Amino acid sequence: MKKISIDPITRLEGHGRIDIFLNDGGDVENVYFVIPELRGFEKFAEGRPVEEMARITPRICGVCPEAHHMAATKAADAVYHVDPPSAAKKLRELFYSFFFCSDHATHFYILGAPDFVMGPDAPVAERNILGIIHKVGLEIGGRVIQHLAENHEAIAMIGGKDIHPIAGIPGGWSAPINEEKRVRLEEIARNAVEFGQFSLKLFADVVLANEGYMEMVLSEAFAVPSYSMGLVDENNKVNFYDGHVRVVDLEGNEFVKYAPHEYQDVLAEKVVPYSYLKFPYLKKVGWKGLVGGQDSGVYRATPLSRLNVSDGMATPLAQAEYEKMYEAVTGDRSGSKPIHHTLVCHWARLVEMLYAAERAVELVTDPEIVSPNVRTFPSETPTEGVGIVEAPRGTLTHHYWTDEKGIVQKANLIVGTTNNYAPIAISLKQAAQAVIKKGVEITEGTLNRIEMAFRSYDPCFACATHTLPGKMPLEVRIHDADGEIVQVVQRNMG
Repeated sequence: MKKISIDPITRLEGHGRIDIFLNDGGDVENVYFVIPELRGFEKFAEGRPVEEMARITPRICGVCPEAHHMAATKAADAVYHVDPPSAAKKLRELFYSFFFCSDHATHFYILGAPDFVMGPDAPVAERNILGIIHKVGLEIGGRVIQHLAENHEAIAMIGGKDIHPIAGIPGGWSAPINEEKRVRLEEIARNAVEFGQFSLKLFADVVLANEGYMEMVLSEAFAVPSYSMGLVDENNKVNFYDGHVRVVDLEGNEFVKYAPHEYQDVLAEKVVPYSYLKFPYLKKVGWKGLVGGQDSGVYRATPLSRLNVSDGMATPLAQAEYEKMYEAVTGDRSGSKPIHHTLVCHWARLVEMLYAAERAVELVTDPEIVSPNVRTFPSETPTEGVGIVEAPRGTLTHHYWTDEKGIVQKANLIVGTTNNYAPIAISLKQAAQAVIKKGVEITEGTLNRIEMAFRSYDPCFACATHTLPGKMPLEVRIHDADGEIVQVVQRNMG
């Protein structure tokens, strides 16, 4: 049996390896998606005051520290049984909306778009953001840089820092914003709306208008029929900051809707010996292995999944784009028929980016946003609490158990990418089986098409790893002076 390894995989946060095994006939027999790193933040949390978790967990990752900051802050609210004032909730959501504007743009333009703008078979040296700027022009590159800079400015203005925010505290937010800041934040938000519309137009021109790309996007090789998960508001509209988690089946029927503290009734996690990452699944359906379908507990929590579980977007421009996307793919503008084509995640991500910008405008023009009443002081004995938000790459759950002094005794995190580990593994196998055939030359472009299957999930593996098998897997490769491998020594590689 022949083995092909894609190591390292590229354009993601964290580290990973794809091992592809071919049978004697030259066809793909199996694919293993291996995550060889461990951060261990759940153990770091033990013995810490719970209010510090909002400053500790953002260090898990420099890509989405805002998501961990917000989930940890909400979990601390729950631990102290305190409800923040209305102004604090709006300020938190405004902060979080700017974060989504930045994060989704980063993925689309820097990590995802090179495969489409430059082409999946383009030379590696050109398949990046610099290649995109060279091809589409400096003006577009400048607009992307301005958008990212402005939204990081907004994040810093509200959150205290632009990388690892510090403003979230139990019961509210550490400081209000004044009118001067509000005016600048409104300017940034309105610019973000325009940028969201611009990005959707660019996507239509580059991807939707290209028959070859659309054939690949809508092919069965890049489709994983599975349950979908996402946070919704009281009207079942997409919401990133608050609400209930909704899960729908393959036909769009509601399977369950649960409050944050109920997540353990819905989810379980499967441990495997070859990876530090667990496979979450729906308890009531059960673990059937790495397969999709109605009888498998595998689910997806992605931008596309959030749109699948919703009854639409809560802002008008994003709603129009939502309807356009579902009509193009399913023929039904209502979104009642879930989309299971993995690469459509890129389209959904842009719809969400536009929604986040519109929502930021709504919040920053709300008179209450400059209210000084941004904290309710905790008065009850701390116990345990769960905080859930939508990270850009999926539903994010923080659960802390504390003693009566608020010191964390135990912590559990299920992060966005962890939810998607099983569907990513399925997607990789399907893509590999589609592009690797007996007698067909395996090129770098071939392997990149396989990587495209995981790239659309925008995975963050540094955040996701949280199983500790007790023994550190290690592989040492010894090379001679010419660079040839002369010996491989392994320990606990499974």
